Amino acid sequence: MSLLETISSPADLKELDKAQLVQLASEIREHLLAVTARNGGHIGPNLGVVELTLGLHRIFQCPQDRFVFDVSHQGYVHKLLTGRQGAAFERIRKTDGLSGFLSREESRYDVYGAGHAGTALSAALGMAVARDRKGEGHHVVAIIGDASLTCGITMEALNNIDAATRRLIVVLNDNQWSIYKNVGAIARYLNQLITAPVYNKTHKKLKRFLVKVPGGQFLLRFAAKLKKEAKDFLVSSSLFEEFGLRYIGPIDGHDQTQLEHCLDFCKNLEEPVLLHVVTTKGKGYPIAIQEPDKFHGTSPFDIATGKSKQASTPIPNYQDVFGKALLSFAQRDKRIVGITAAMSSGTGLTDLASQLPEQFFDVGIAEEHAVLFAAGLATQGLRPVCAIYSTFLQRAVDPIIHDVCLQNLPVVFCLDRAGLSPNDGPTHHGLFDLAYLRSIPNALVLQPKDEDELVDMLWTSLQAKQPTFIRYPRGAGQGVSIKAHAKKLPLGHAECLKEGSDITLWALGPWVADALKLAKHLEAQEGLSVKVVNARWVKPLDQKLLAKCAATTELIVVLEDHSVQGGLGSAVLEALNAMCVACSLELIAWPDQFITHGSSVSELRQKHDLSFEAVYEKVLHSYQECLKRRL
Repeated sequence: MSLLETISSPADLKELDKAQLVQLASEIREHLLAVTARNGGHIGPNLGVVELTLGLHRIFQCPQDRFVFDVSHQGYVHKLLTGRQGAAFERIRKTDGLSGFLSREESRYDVYGAGHAGTALSAALGMAVARDRKGEGHHVVAIIGDASLTCGITMEALNNIDAATRRLIVVLNDNQWSIYKNVGAIARYLNQLITAPVYNKTHKKLKRFLVKVPGGQFLLRFAAKLKKEAKDFLVSSSLFEEFGLRYIGPIDGHDQTQLEHCLDFCKNLEEPVLLHVVTTKGKGYPIAIQEPDKFHGTSPFDIATGKSKQASTPIPNYQDVFGKALLSFAQRDKRIVGITAAMSSGTGLTDLASQLPEQFFDVGIAEEHAVLFAAGLATQGLRPVCAIYSTFLQRAVDPIIHDVCLQNLPVVFCLDRAGLSPNDGPTHHGLFDLAYLRSIPNALVLQPKDEDELVDMLWTSLQAKQPTFIRYPRGAGQGVSIKAHAKKLPLGHAECLKEGSDITLWALGPWVADALKLAKHLEAQEGLSVKVVNARWVKPLDQKLLAKCAATTELIVVLEDHSVQGGLGSAVLEALNAMCVACSLELIAWPDQFITHGSSVSELRQKHDLSFEAVYEKVLHSYQECLKRRL
C-alpha cells in the first residue's frame, strides 16, 4: 500500500515525518499525472501546490478552519487529502466523477466553490467577518494566485480587509502564470519582491553572521519573522502593508519545513497577514514546466512525451477559425485590435499576438476592464474585438450595458464556449448569455451554424456600427470548408435550408446540423414534411420568416444550446405574441438548472433528455398533439 492510500483525512498528515512528507508529495504528483493524463484536467496548477496544500492541512484544522481557494482548479491535492481518493477521483471531470473544481455539495471540506478567478478574497473576508460577529475562533485562509490580483474584485476586497476584520490569513501562491504569462504592473511588482537584489544579498550576509554568534542558531529558527523585519529596514513597505496586511515573504513554496513554519507563524498573529509563497507551475513534471500554458488545463496526454492522446482531426476548432480570420482582417485594417483577458490561447488570439503584437492586448484576468478598454478604443475610431468565454463575459454585464451598448459603440464580442464546456461543469457552461444580451438595446446577437458562417459573421460585425455579439461552441466545427472571401450577412435574416409544410425546425448554432438530421428521419419514418431554418440572428429576430412559418406549418420547434429561460425560444415566443400570431411551439433547450459536469456534450444531452432520440420523440409527440387539438 502506498503512503497516499493511508491518508483518509487531514488528521492522518499530522504525525508524518519529513521523509514521509517527501514521499507523500512524490506519490501525489505521480497520481495526479496518471489521472489527468487519462482524463485531462488542470495538471500544472496542481503539481505546483502539493507542498503548500500539505502544509495548510498540517498546520490548520480543516474544515473547522476555512480554506477558500481562488478559482479552485488547483484543489485536486486538497481533494486527495480529504477523503476523496478512489473511484470518484479516478473519474474526476468525467460523468459521475468528482468535479474539477471545489464544490460545497461534494464535501464538507469545500467551504466555498468557485471556477472564476478573483472570488476568494471577498468570500474569505465575508467568512472572517461572520466569525467575528459570532464570537468564534477559527481561522479563515484565502489561497489566491498572483493572477487574481489583476481582478478588480480582489483589489476591492484588499481595500476592505483592514476596516472589516483583525484576523485573516492570505496565502499568495505566486507562480507568475494564470493560464498565460501574467502581464501588467502587479506582475512586475511581485517579480521585484522576489528578485530584490539588495534584500536578498543583505539577508544572506545577515544569516552568515548569525550562524557565528552565540544564540544565532536560535534566531534563525524564526526565519520568517527575521526576513520580514530585515526587509522592513532595507526596502519600502510592501503594497500589501499599505492595505493593512502584514507582509511575510517571499518564501520557497516547495520547502515543506519553511512553509509550515511560516504558516504556523501566520496562524498565531492577531492581525491580517499575507504570506507570499513562490511556487513552480508544473513542479515535478519537466514538460509541464516547459509549456505551462499548455499544461494549465489539458486534454488527455501521454506522460512520456506530453503529447495529446486525442486523435488529430482535419476539422479546426471554432476558436482557431476565429483567430485566423481575425488575423487576416487585422492585416488588412490596422484599426482592428484583439483583446483578451488572459486567455489568448483559449480564445484563438495567439497568432494575432505573435504576428501583429501592436494590434493585440492582454489585460489579465479583468473582464470588466477589457470591455471598458474596448469602449474607449471604439470612441477613437478603432475596431476592438473582445474574445472572452461566454461564462466569463457574465462578469462584465454592467460595462456592456452602461458603457458599450448605451453609447452604441461598435465593439465586437466573440463568445467562445457558448453552450457546454462539459468537463468543466456549471462554472464554465455558457448557457445564460442570450438571456441578458437580448434585453440590451443596440445589441446585435448572432450564432453561426458552422465555421464558414463564423467568418462571415465576424466580417459582418466588423462593418456594423453598433455592438455585436457572436457566440459559438467549444471544440471542432462542422468540417465545412471556408470560402476565399467572407460575405456580409443581411441584418436580421434567417436562412431557410429546407422547405416543408408540417413542422418548422428553427435551429441555432450546432443544432442546425441536428435539425437537418432530424428532418430527414421524420420524413423517412413518419412521412412528414419538415422545414429547417438556420436562425443565425437571435437579435434582431427574423420576424417576417417566423410569421410565415407559423402560418404554413402546424408546429415550430426551437432548438438551441442555451437555458430554456430567456434564450432564442423565449425570443420566438415574445415575437409571436407581439405579432398576435397563434402557433404551437416546442422549445428544445437546457433546463432551468445548473448543468453538472460530464464526459461529453452527448452524455449530458442524454442525461437531460436532449439526445437525438429524445428530441425526435418529443417533436413527434408535439406534432401529434397539434393534430389532436385541430380535430
